[in-house]
Amino acid sequence: MKHTALAMLFATTIAAPAMAEDAICYNCPPQWADWASMLEAIDKTLDIQMPHDNKNSGQTLSQLLAERASPVADVAYYGVTTGIKAGNEKVAQPYKPAGFEEIPEGLKDPEGNWFAIHYGTLGFFVNVDALGGADVPQCFADLTKPEYRGMVGYLDPSSAFVGYAGAVAANIAFGGDLGNFDPAIKYFNDLAANDPIVPKQTSFARVVSGEIPILFDYDFNAYRGKYEEDGNFEFVLPCEGSVRVPYVMSLVADAPNPELGKRVLDFILSDEGQAIWTNAYLQPARPVELPAEVAEKFLPASEYERAMAVNYAEMEKAQAGFGQRYLSEVK
Repeated sequence: MKHTALAMLFATTIAAPAMAEDAICYNCPPQWADWASMLEAIDKTLDIQMPHDNKNSGQTLSQLLAERASPVADVAYYGVTTGIKAGNEKVAQPYKPAGFEEIPEGLKDPEGNWFAIHYGTLGFFVNVDALGGADVPQCFADLTKPEYRGMVGYLDPSSAFVGYAGAVAANIAFGGDLGNFDPAIKYFNDLAANDPIVPKQTSFARVVSGEIPILFDYDFNAYRGKYEEDGNFEFVLPCEGSVRVPYVMSLVADAPNPELGKRVLDFILSDEGQAIWTNAYLQPARPVELPAEVAEKFLPASEYERAMAVNYAEMEKAQAGFGQRYLSEVK
């Protein structure tokens, strides 16, 4: 009996850590967007532990669909078009955290199936030292000028979301909309005459090295280059305007720990949570007041007035069709 009692006590002791409040977030990688600091703050402030998870958006949606009958995750993080798909597929459930009403229109689903927690703005990530004396370009139209021949890069918009976001921004800049991509097709054909570089994968290191002097990219990558790399880097928000691209979260449908998930989402949208994203040069989804030393690292707010939100559901619907047109019509 003594051995049995000891064994039961030992088993109870071993199992005790499982009683801690654990929540599962799919696609919360510590190396991206300073999720490392966010996960640490959630642990410290809420006493909720969230294991690191390095899925990407597509893998997250695939896993949620595969686990639909028996969900494992409590919350999920993804690019906006994937978040929309998760809502449409009913693997996300409506929830409006504290602060939801302060998220600008267009950066959230009205029912709360997804909502932005931070966003990036599409523009030019420029290695100034690699321009060979040319001026830093200020507009989409500038990039077709001869002095930028062979200097401009953009990710393939038929396969990379940031490439597609760049196409949407350029399309709107020249008078198009999500139902008419003719201006974007014309622009990319004009740009093709200037011998652009069109990689399929993210190319931060290639800009830092000077191989791609000008890249269509998000502001947070450009600020990372400017403040954390050796060299002379700038972010340019094109004179014609651009688009904001949100990263969103959802409460998972039939989550095993929905109350923990809700507390996590409430914290992420709190003033404290929103400020954490600025460590990685991401703009908070809510209009929180940033410390002066943080705000001064971004372009002035007046510059960002040229960046617009779009109908992201329509953007998602148009993505495949534009990709096909790009492949068949851009030379």
